[in-house]
Amino acid sequence: MAASPALLSLTPAISRHSHLLFSRLPSPRHLRLAPPAATPTTPSPGGGPSSGLGVFLSPRALSQLDELAAFRYEHAFPHGLLTVRALSRGPEDDAVAEALVRLLASSFSETVRWAPAQRYAQLLTFVIRRYLHDRRGLAPHAAVLVGFYRPADAAGATGDEGGEDGEGEGEDEGEMACTAEVSFNAVGAPGAPPTPTPPLDFPYICNMTVKTAFRRRGLGKQLLKACEDLVIKMDAKRRVYLHCRIIDQVPFNMYRKAGYNIVQTDSILVWLSLQKRKYLMNKELPQASDASESSTKDFDDNILTY
Repeated sequence: MAASPALLSLTPAISRHSHLLFSRLPSPRHLRLAPPAATPTTPSPGGGPSSGLGVFLSPRALSQLDELAAFRYEHAFPHGLLTVRALSRGPEDDAVAEALVRLLASSFSETVRWAPAQRYAQLLTFVIRRYLHDRRGLAPHAAVLVGFYRPADAAGATGDEGGEDGEGEGEDEGEMACTAEVSFNAVGAPGAPPTPTPPLDFPYICNMTVKTAFRRRGLGKQLLKACEDLVIKMDAKRRVYLHCRIIDQVPFNMYRKAGYNIVQTDSILVWLSLQKRKYLMNKELPQASDASESSTKDFDDNILTY
């Protein structure tokens, strides 16, 4: 979903590439890099204040926090193992968050031609770091998913050694390979969603990207499946939305094969804001009782090169 930034909603000064919200896999597609305007009250895991006004989480919200913490999605490829989990709100994931900032900044910078690469990357790093900080605080209304990849030989070695060499960021899990963001309701929805505007009270997937070295191995579609699985586990509404730029044919084909349909197409007038036209797409996910029957068996890893 991310071969080049998709819906990057930063600030008016730099939101020329509206795709870090994602569409193609190799680089971000719909990354809404715009800190939410009027940031909603951020609940804290223990029910105490986080930033701004404090709130007490309901029993359901506390249960959802536990669901997020326990969430794991794994897919074994012939070439290795992908493990996807949610980025936590606690300091134990600060190193992972910083690596994620670098991944997203690098993905956005790949398609930028109108500014010095180094200066632009520095600006993106600053904005993305702040954005991730805000989004991590919105759990359980939104989640940032991180995918770790371990080659088949390394995965086997780790199983034999018990993971004793796990030092540093994500080393025991593998190398960070991809990321995506999911909002589950209006509270977790981005403050400045790209056009066509999705309904804020429905789940929305954005900011999907796969690290350059791991592209064209099938990780993208598994990351999409992980997002859908999490929506079901969080008991959110079953209609999921995402954006895809019209020019991003490969991601578009992937979304279509995964069951997403076009809901609306950007007006040609978006060109006036120096943005690429996008499709708003959605998909109806199965009910919880049917979720176990849902799989990616219809995907062909040799055809879909995400």
